[in-house]
Amino acid sequence: MTLSIGPTQTMRSSLLFFEKISGDQSHVADVCVQLHQFLAWVTTHRRGHVDNIGVMRPCRSMWQNQSKHLDMTVGGVLTAGPSELVPQKELVYNGLLPYADRLDQEASELLADIKFNLSRAVLLRELWPGVAFWCRKLLSFLKLYGRRFSKDDHVLFIKLLYELVTLPGLEPHMMQNYARLLIQLLKKKELLSRDDLQLPWRPLHQLYEKVVHSKTEHLGLVWFPNSLEHILKALVKSCRPYFAASSTKEMLDEWRPLLCVFDTVMQKAIATMELFLPTIMPPEEHAQGFRLWFDELMDLWLSVQNQPSWEGHLVNLFARLANDNIGYVDWTPYISTIFTRILRSLNLPVGVNHMVALRYLTNSYDIGHLVLWITALLGGPGNPAQKELTRLFNSIASFYHPSNHGRWQSRLMRLLQRLPASVVRRAHRERHATPGWITLVPESQRLTDEDLEDFTRSLTGAALLAMFSKTGSTDAAFALQNLALLTPQLAIPPVLEKTYAAMETLTEPHTLTATLSCMIGMARSLVAPGERYPEGRLHVLPLLMGSLPGVDPNDFSKCMITFQFITTFTTLVPLVDCSSAPSRHSDLTEVEKELCFASAEFEDFVLQFLDRCFALIDSSTLEQTRDDAETDTQTQLESLVEMGLSSTVSTVLTQCSTRIYMVALQKVYNFATSNIFETCVSGRMVADMCRAAAKCHPAESLRLFVPHCCSLIFQLTENEDLQNEEELDKELLWNLQLLSEVTRVDGEQLLRYGDELERVLGTCVRLRCKRAYALAASLLEHTLRSLSLVYPTEYRSTAGGFGQELPVRDWGQPGDLKALCLCWHVPSLDEENFVFLLLSRLLKPELERIGGHVSGDQPMSREELLQSLAIVHHSLLGAGRLLPPLDGPPVADLVPSMVNLGEFKLYIGMEYDDSRENYRESICRTMRLLLHHILQHTEDDTKSLFVIIKIIGDLLFFRGTHKKEFDSRWKSFTLVKKSMENRLYGKKQHIRALLIDRVLLQHEMRKLMVEGCEYKEVHQQLLCDLLLLSTSTYSQVRSRAQNVLTTALATYSFSYRDLIPRIVELLSPQQSASTQQQFKGALYCLQAAHSGVCLASLRDWDCVGAVWPALVRCGLSPSTTLDEHSVGHLLDDIVDRIHRQHDTVGIFFTVSESCVEIAKQMAPSQTLSVEELKEGLQRQRIRNVVNARKYEKLVNDLLDCLEDRELPWKFEHTAADLLSLLLRDDHPLPPDAVLYFTQSLIHDSISIRKVAISSMAAILKQLKRPRRKVAVKLSDISGVADPEGVWVGDRQANCWLQYSSADLPFSEEAWDSQLHVEKTHVGYYSWPREMMIYAPLQKLKDDLPYEEMNESEKIIFEYFSDPEFIEQLMEFLSLEERKGKDSFNPRRFCLFKGLFRNYGDVFLPLLRPHLEQLSADPHESSQRCVCEIAAGLIRGSKLWSFSKVDKLWHFLSPLIKMALTNVTVETFTDWGTCVATACEGRDPRKLHWLFELLMEKPLIGEGSSFRDASLLYVLQGGLAQQQWRVSELLHRLLAYLEPKLTHVYKNVRERIGSVLTYIFMMDVALPHTQPTSSPHVADFVTRVLERLKPLTSEAEIHNHVREENAPETADGRTQAVKLLKTVLKWLLASAGRTFTTPVQQQLQLLPLLFKIAPVEIDESYDEMKQDARTCLSLMSQGLLYPRHIPLVLAALEEMAGSRSWHARYSVLTYLQITVFSNLFTLLSVPAEVQRVRKLVMRLLLDEQLEVRDMAGTTLSGLLQCHFFPLDRSLQIQLQTLSHTRLPKARGELASTDLVRRHAGVLGLSACILSSPYDVPTWMPQILMDLSDHLNDPQPIEMTVKKTLSEFRRTHHDNWQEHRQRFTDDQLLVLTDLLVSPCYYA
Repeated sequence: MTLSIGPTQTMRSSLLFFEKISGDQSHVADVCVQLHQFLAWVTTHRRGHVDNIGVMRPCRSMWQNQSKHLDMTVGGVLTAGPSELVPQKELVYNGLLPYADRLDQEASELLADIKFNLSRAVLLRELWPGVAFWCRKLLSFLKLYGRRFSKDDHVLFIKLLYELVTLPGLEPHMMQNYARLLIQLLKKKELLSRDDLQLPWRPLHQLYEKVVHSKTEHLGLVWFPNSLEHILKALVKSCRPYFAASSTKEMLDEWRPLLCVFDTVMQKAIATMELFLPTIMPPEEHAQGFRLWFDELMDLWLSVQNQPSWEGHLVNLFARLANDNIGYVDWTPYISTIFTRILRSLNLPVGVNHMVALRYLTNSYDIGHLVLWITALLGGPGNPAQKELTRLFNSIASFYHPSNHGRWQSRLMRLLQRLPASVVRRAHRERHATPGWITLVPESQRLTDEDLEDFTRSLTGAALLAMFSKTGSTDAAFALQNLALLTPQLAIPPVLEKTYAAMETLTEPHTLTATLSCMIGMARSLVAPGERYPEGRLHVLPLLMGSLPGVDPNDFSKCMITFQFITTFTTLVPLVDCSSAPSRHSDLTEVEKELCFASAEFEDFVLQFLDRCFALIDSSTLEQTRDDAETDTQTQLESLVEMGLSSTVSTVLTQCSTRIYMVALQKVYNFATSNIFETCVSGRMVADMCRAAAKCHPAESLRLFVPHCCSLIFQLTENEDLQNEEELDKELLWNLQLLSEVTRVDGEQLLRYGDELERVLGTCVRLRCKRAYALAASLLEHTLRSLSLVYPTEYRSTAGGFGQELPVRDWGQPGDLKALCLCWHVPSLDEENFVFLLLSRLLKPELERIGGHVSGDQPMSREELLQSLAIVHHSLLGAGRLLPPLDGPPVADLVPSMVNLGEFKLYIGMEYDDSRENYRESICRTMRLLLHHILQHTEDDTKSLFVIIKIIGDLLFFRGTHKKEFDSRWKSFTLVKKSMENRLYGKKQHIRALLIDRVLLQHEMRKLMVEGCEYKEVHQQLLCDLLLLSTSTYSQVRSRAQNVLTTALATYSFSYRDLIPRIVELLSPQQSASTQQQFKGALYCLQAAHSGVCLASLRDWDCVGAVWPALVRCGLSPSTTLDEHSVGHLLDDIVDRIHRQHDTVGIFFTVSESCVEIAKQMAPSQTLSVEELKEGLQRQRIRNVVNARKYEKLVNDLLDCLEDRELPWKFEHTAADLLSLLLRDDHPLPPDAVLYFTQSLIHDSISIRKVAISSMAAILKQLKRPRRKVAVKLSDISGVADPEGVWVGDRQANCWLQYSSADLPFSEEAWDSQLHVEKTHVGYYSWPREMMIYAPLQKLKDDLPYEEMNESEKIIFEYFSDPEFIEQLMEFLSLEERKGKDSFNPRRFCLFKGLFRNYGDVFLPLLRPHLEQLSADPHESSQRCVCEIAAGLIRGSKLWSFSKVDKLWHFLSPLIKMALTNVTVETFTDWGTCVATACEGRDPRKLHWLFELLMEKPLIGEGSSFRDASLLYVLQGGLAQQQWRVSELLHRLLAYLEPKLTHVYKNVRERIGSVLTYIFMMDVALPHTQPTSSPHVADFVTRVLERLKPLTSEAEIHNHVREENAPETADGRTQAVKLLKTVLKWLLASAGRTFTTPVQQQLQLLPLLFKIAPVEIDESYDEMKQDARTCLSLMSQGLLYPRHIPLVLAALEEMAGSRSWHARYSVLTYLQITVFSNLFTLLSVPAEVQRVRKLVMRLLLDEQLEVRDMAGTTLSGLLQCHFFPLDRSLQIQLQTLSHTRLPKARGELASTDLVRRHAGVLGLSACILSSPYDVPTWMPQILMDLSDHLNDPQPIEMTVKKTLSEFRRTHHDNWQEHRQRFTDDQLLVLTDLLVSPCYYA
């Protein structure tokens, strides 16, 4: 079986599981579904997988050969000839298989085959099926043998696939498959250095551009698979290390010109850089590598403040750079900035009143990369990053407490989980990894033990808090597991302490589950021998004994985690009593002696554990857990407990010494045989326990169980009458069940009891009782499997058993791959003979009976037939491995190919003996006869049909293992491996049982390697039978058959080409005989719901060509009644699945010459004759022509369907949908289809009109005529060249691109002589290497004459020239679709843009009257229609001649004016979108008409505030698209708006605020950037402050201006208040949009804001106060640079002296957020920290109570995030204040003394509250000091009471732990204070 993996098995899955269960017991049952991998391997017991753990004995396997073989493979000698193969990296596990000596030859032959056929396929230019088929074989080869080929082969494979993947015009799906294979080949970087392999980056980048930034995908001209982008990114990452040294410079030249911060293209540029720039280089090449860009991009990052969307990519790039070049980049100057930004990106809430969340802060950094960056920064002289990391975790630790949760929690947990894992990876790389070609970390930068200890200390606190969190306990367990690997002596003790405490408490089961799951993760670190934490091993026994009470039938989750805990620890520790060892050995350490003495308790532990298990079983018998009404099947929960139980017992007994084992076995035997169990719940559990016991030492256990069970069964079955009884004695059933489980052991031992077993089987398989013969059949299956399979026979933790002297020294040792000493069970001849004997005695008679039943000689009842089928099925499952697979001639002519597509046979340790009867064939023959018999005569016998379907499936695929079972075991293996591996050492340091399991999985993988099997005639017959069943009468039968059928179609190469025509035939309307059921069945087969591939969307022209028209035509079939709900749904599903899975099918396949060259090198022996090569080329040409014909035929078939008048509307929609999927960018759509889509623009059905609009836009793109571009030299245009270095922004060399009213093109000559650059980003950063612009028009013909149009163009031209067509089209386009939900439709815009681009202004005269009429109509739908057409017109006229454009604007200008006058609430956003779309990517000088029109009078101010706001919105849309190229317009607009800033209406003010943001957007302080020619903020603020003078002298500003439309009052103060309101709107709007924040200017406005913002929101809503609060909150979160800090603090200090206490209060809230948002920057300037401290202390002494309170809270927060330490001086200062004497007489309380005393008490409270979850050494004393003030006058008393109750609340959870810090006297005082006095006292 698969290993004591039980233990570990459960690891991750049950962690997952606890996270779900611990919170809520009510949905345990749902959780169980989640848990289905929990010990997933145990499910294999269900299927009868032999679990064999046997005694060590001379192996009959080829162990001798194996050891020889292992030595041999080191050199990897092959018989392939004189030259030796040095494999790149072999799979070590193959060398441990029992038939390892045959694998070398097999691998060499297979590799030669692959190389020969792959190169042949490329030379013959046969991409499909040849290259595709052999690439799949290469992938299988990698799975089976690893990289068992020479370095030269490796390089050639990679080069060939690189050429294939970058072939131009390759079908997307093929591209994806080649990319996947290439990623596999490149996976192990260490195998190939850059000297071995260099790859060019450009072809890959062109491919990436084509896919990720496709120009035609949005139009539906190409469809990519969903995962393609993801796979391509992974491919680039794999290829990156192999780009040439010069590539960095080439990349920067290519992408630097795109770095315009205002443009969306910036995101693309930075993302591409992050992906492509290589960072793994030897130090001597750094100057050609990252040094070229590091300073430039770092400066950019440092100066950007508001997290634009591309900043994340920049951070990812830096993180990768840091990780790949530890020690070669000096990060020290940037560390405080890095940590400040990390803290900001966690988006944690700070401050008392909740901050306003910044909407733009959603672009937080990727935690994975942050973790990488932090890890790379650690270490080095002084380890500066560790100091910041400690501060970071100190400041966020309290967020990890279980009582805190919010949106930020998952990010914090991910940070905690991944950081230790990342440091473990780095420590592995520096200490244990094999050095390769990649540069090593310099000695000086490596992490020392001291560094690792510091690291653990900084994280432990947070991890211990997070351990009990509801959602993050798994993350904490994972973090602690990794910390324990790094520094066990620091990480383990605190968890142990918590575990012991949890084991003692009964009231909090969740703490037990949390601590146990952490201990499970730390198990290996605890048990492993080592100098760092030797005393850890002493805890193993106390822990095991302490966990036993957890085996509790009443608490399911506790029970499961306890099983997992016991399994994990016993897997690592042999349970051997070595208490006598110290007397025999003198060399033991103290710890070892203690361990030896303690090991005497193991026997007690095992026996107590078994008692607990027996109690668990007793409480789960059927009688106790069910009412009578319920069924007797097992519940999900019970099966989980059973799984956990059997795997734990199995592990415990496997690890026992023989002496302890024998005692335990006797105990289990007595328990099992002295009771009779019901066979459903408890019986299964006991039988499982017995099996677990039996497989450890089969000989001893079979000696007990088999004779006992057999003799009882013989006794009970002596009576003849029993044969026919329906219900049998419980004792008989129980003994059968027990026997059927204990036979799942080593076959050699089982053979001794062959006669008894044969006799039992002979008697019991023919019993009438269903339960009895079912148990007998599974006994048969288990016996056969034990005898016929190959499997390891023991899984102990040390090779060779536990006989040697000192098992204590083997604790926690990993298995050694070189000396694994595997013992295999390989069936001997005797065993095989016995198997065939059983088959001839039991299977053969059943087959003969069934034959008799079919021929009618001996008819059977249905029950009898079921019994016979059960025996046949179990025999097949038992002996499947010994029965040769079905064979016969292959099906001919499935697919034309010049390459061999044959199958390769793998050896799986089995030579089939032809002299024996081939039972697989006889079962196959008999089943087919029976199937046809049942279908003809008794089709309602569905139970028999179910079994027959299973048998057919097993005949086809079963060779000893089921795929599903294998997958779940592979999954569970990887889970356990992950949870138990030692990532620090790596090198496969797994426990032995896990390694054995991996070898077994390798053997089973070879058995299952049947994908791409050859499709033979016998398979064809069975598949046709399955198709018959898939379309039969009963739905259950259909669905089971369909599942087997889809699996078969995926298994046999090209079988779908044989079956699809048969399925399509059932759908055809001519098929009058087909029933509704057949019709539905056929549709279900096409849908193939459970497989990955939908047969209706295969990438094969023949299949698609048959299926799609058939789907549409089935609408005409008599059996399609659409009233039948399910058929309609099914068709929708299929079409939906086609839509989701459809990607473009290739038509033109070409192979480049470079591919052919590499293929020639790959197989030099490949001698193709000239004729063959010619034929290959010829075939490629013919294939492409034929594909194009098939494509056109499919289009025409669909059009034929659409012409059929009788087709129901639903199918018409389907046909139109499918037709639209056939648009492509490499082949024009046939004219008939263009005609159909053009006519459909005015179809009655709205959904068809929608499809037509999208398709027409795409067709027009297909028909677009290419325009010539010419290169221009830049210095000729501007007359100046850029100076050396990086120059960014407005400068002399690019001022010719600016919009300037002095030289706008108003005449034809001016228009033609001007160079137009359409893309806005060009020229802002640096110039492209070659500047291409469209050739001026005089060289081109302007219009397309009718004679020169092709057929499709003529069709469109004629329809759009027809006034009736246009009228109808306009009518439809201006209809309302969904009231109030419609918006500007980009599809329609694309349609009109295409029309005007392709045909010029020909259609304008026809459209003009419609447009004029619509623009005058204020209705939403009419206005939207005008918007879409106008935007299309303006963008489509991009390359028109001047005269046409001029005419266009004469017509458009009044139209837009009129529409904007009629603008409404519904339509203003559409007009904004229209103008923004029209201006996007256009040269502003060509649109001067539009800009001048919008700039004319944006604010009319005639009482229509809405219209003014809308006009500004529209104008803003246009200007924002033009960014830096319209500075003149921005100046004009600002000059126009400034006098109007005191506007009365709120909506206009808000809009002006937003427009101002855009006006100043260009004023950025970025590196190398010249001062902008657009308006500057500083000048504007100076002018505004001048106008706000009247307000600066007031202490508080109140808003006395109301929004009524009152006559303008002229006094300065009123105007100033209005102006201030607008300025607030501007500050709010720009808070997150600008790239850099003008801090100085903000500080000038700060005093005004403090005067407005009130402390508490009063009832009356006041817009100005609200805005001021929000503004302050946003400003306080701003990112500060060290140079700003003194300025900010000076402003705050000045405000702290304000007369208004509201302002002083606000200073504190502002300060809290500013400090937290810039924590590390502030800490890097110690002088400023002192200033903050002084400021807080000053406000602590404020006369206003509210301000003092707030100062106390602020102080507590600053102490909590360790902003300044709570040192002695601060304590003394506070205590002195709190001891201020108050005058005796009550009447004359001197207020200053009271204030001082209160300030001191507040300060002490702040100290207490700054440590909410622990008790530092200074705390007890301060608490005592506080208690002295309980009787002080108010407000002091109140403060003390609040503090004490808060202390009690936060320290209540861990009070047992905290109370240790107090003396007894202090505890007495505390108890008095904290326990509230009794009411009656």
